[in-house]
Amino acid sequence: MPELCVGERRFTVPPASNLLDALNGAGCAVPYSCRAGSCHACLVRCLDGQPVDAKPEALSAAQRDQGWRLACQCTVAGDLELALFDPLQDGLPATVAALDWFDDVLRLRLRPGRALRYQAGQHLVLWCADVARPYSLASLPGEDDMLEFHLDCSRPGAFCDRARQLQVGDELRLGELRGGALHYDPDWQVRPLWLLAAGTGLAPLWGILREALRQGHQGEIRVVHVARTPAGHYLAEALQAMPGVSVELVLAEQLDEALAGLRLASRQTMALLCGAPGSVERFARRLFIAGVPRNQVLADVFTEHA
Repeated sequence: MPELCVGERRFTVPPASNLLDALNGAGCAVPYSCRAGSCHACLVRCLDGQPVDAKPEALSAAQRDQGWRLACQCTVAGDLELALFDPLQDGLPATVAALDWFDDVLRLRLRPGRALRYQAGQHLVLWCADVARPYSLASLPGEDDMLEFHLDCSRPGAFCDRARQLQVGDELRLGELRGGALHYDPDWQVRPLWLLAAGTGLAPLWGILREALRQGHQGEIRVVHVARTPAGHYLAEALQAMPGVSVELVLAEQLDEALAGLRLASRQTMALLCGAPGSVERFARRLFIAGVPRNQVLADVFTEHA
């Protein structure tokens, strides 16, 4: 059977094992989120030997040349010597600058050790000690030198449990910056823009909304935010203060009724969706019924995390 070597650890695994499962099964504690090659939380470096990679295009040529692979997308075909992503060595330090609680939502603001170039809608892997999780950026590039994230801490979880203990001045580490499906294109300036979010799926859309306004968006802007409770509409006041933006705050039990009220005024409408899989699926189904072309619907799905 193939042998895997990680530091001082050596162990055998069955041929064709998923690399992420094999490593975690041996106690190597490789973080993961989407298992689809999108979040990049499960980066590992191949020092000797190569696994079978189902999604090589998910990493840049430079990353692959350095030996980086996404463990969730790899299967073991032979002996491998691996190094796990080390946040202390491979990550960028960032200091907690502000912590604001809105019911169970934590608005976390970090000051990175160096300026990052990013676009609204992208996400970063955050490391809190040895626990990692990808989060969408809610901040707007160029607005200030801080990065903003919205964390749903309503359920227990390894990262959220750590986040609840954070204090201003604590240090986290930043992993890879990734581009998701969501962004703002200047070519959309005269088109209607619909932003549909559930829970903290609002985070990337909050950045994109402000990017659209900064670029002088001329078309209709409509924001629909779904939350389990009224307190879950954590950006209600800020959204309603946005000039020229139509805002609908919807409770989860009222979602079907609210979606039924969506009426398409233009086939040029761009729709950006973000939230848990069930919510995004309901958004997308209603938009299809309303007549929004599929190629004008961009979605980012938040998966559950341990």
